[in-house]
Amino acid sequence: KGVVNSISLKGGEEEFIHQASLIKQYGAAVIVMAFDENGQADNYERRIEICKRSYDILVNQVEFPPQDIIFDPNIFPVATGMEEHVENATDFFKATRWIRENLPGAHVSGGVSNVSFSFRGNNTVREAMHSAFLYHAINEGMDMGIVNPTMLEVYDSIPKDLLDHVEDVLLNKR
Repeated sequence: KGVVNSISLKGGEEEFIHQASLIKQYGAAVIVMAFDENGQADNYERRIEICKRSYDILVNQVEFPPQDIIFDPNIFPVATGMEEHVENATDFFKATRWIRENLPGAHVSGGVSNVSFSFRGNNTVREAMHSAFLYHAINEGMDMGIVNPTMLEVYDSIPKDLLDHVEDVLLNKR
């Protein structure tokens, strides 16, 4: 099945409905970005607000098959040094669980390398971070993701001290 990457509410409901109707007509699935007229969802509440609104429009107005909806609730960098970014990973995890529990049939995806953007040039940390992020995101219900397989460590092979530090950052422990 083809997958259209992507639509969002950025241009308003009329444009969203038009695009979704065309995608449905061709029988494709669709990635729906957590983005609306007010911008990109950058916290838990905005993620679920936009995903719920998008889902309701797709399922109730367009009659889009729920199993063909793939939400991308935005993976943002952690460890940027900015206080407003400390919950970026945990907000994604919580939103993923919420989507899976409240939007029947829908899937969750995302660009995993975004989470480690602060560590450009440090492949050891980035690989560990991608693996740990995927581990936790999958446990919350993420069922697909965009990853570079050459930048992915096996979770159980990550050295314990590195894993502790990476998970401290991802889970905002310290």
